[in-house]
Amino acid sequence: MSELVTGEAVALELRPARLPSRALAVLLDLVAAVAVYVVVTIALVAATASLDEAAQTAISIALFVLVLVGGPILVETLSHGRSLGKMACGLRVVRDDGGPIRFRHTLVRGLIGVIEILMTLGVVACIASLVSARGRRLGDVFAGTLVVRERVPVGQTGFVPPPPPWLGGRFSGLDLSAVPDGLWLAVRQYLTRMGQLDPQVGWSMAERLAADLAGRTGAPVPPGVPPAAYLAAVVQERQAREARRAFGHGSAGGGGPVGPAGPAGAYAPPVYPAAAVAPDVRPAAYPPADPGAVVRGERVAPPQEGSSADRPSTGFAPPA
Repeated sequence: MSELVTGEAVALELRPARLPSRALAVLLDLVAAVAVYVVVTIALVAATASLDEAAQTAISIALFVLVLVGGPILVETLSHGRSLGKMACGLRVVRDDGGPIRFRHTLVRGLIGVIEILMTLGVVACIASLVSARGRRLGDVFAGTLVVRERVPVGQTGFVPPPPPWLGGRFSGLDLSAVPDGLWLAVRQYLTRMGQLDPQVGWSMAERLAADLAGRTGAPVPPGVPPAAYLAAVVQERQAREARRAFGHGSAGGGGPVGPAGPAGAYAPPVYPAAAVAPDVRPAAYPPADPGAVVRGERVAPPQEGSSADRPSTGFAPPA
């Protein structure tokens, strides 16, 4: 995964295309171009049979340049970086900042591609792609472009689970300007991988990230909100603001009344395994919380000495 930062300071995670997929795309493009070149050549030979040899040679050279050089440049320009071979392999040419390419980018890639692909049979392009960390050939380096994969298997995509519905619009007033990009990336990576972590490890990691994010925003985590749900809700709020900034002030998600708080789905507190209780330990004697209160993802600590008579009992026993 390659992290690119756009001009709006938005981090993009793009998957650069490697040599096998790029070589297959180039091979398909060459097969299509040669087929068009052969058909057009046969038609021109039949049409220019009455011309002299010099004129036929000039027409052949012009045809070679137009079909094998100008054709790919025109196709990539009109399709914004998707030639026939790249569409078949699920690839696309983009700028270094993740934006769509223009004619100048395809022109530089096409002209240098004549040397490193056609004249050297792809040897120079293969060596440059193997040496480059992002699989770029010389044409990409000089044009400032990158070939990325558009189709990523579903199991490899970084899906950020949405927050619980009762947190919708609850953090619309947070100031997110002081949160660095590194922290946003860490939060997003945790949310996409929290299902693969041990529950206790993931819970402690979410608590640390939530504390760091709350310190940057200046507002503490609301009581009763699980840290993972808090992180997901703040990330959704940031995405909603970016969408409103990019597409206007229309509806971009979030908002609405806030229901009662409660852990749901992947954001519930981890379930700790049962442990043996020593004979001299009496968990039932621990003073529970108030009967009308609900524990929301927080650990209940044992009471201090002499405080058991001040609180009613609900029979809650914390893990040993």
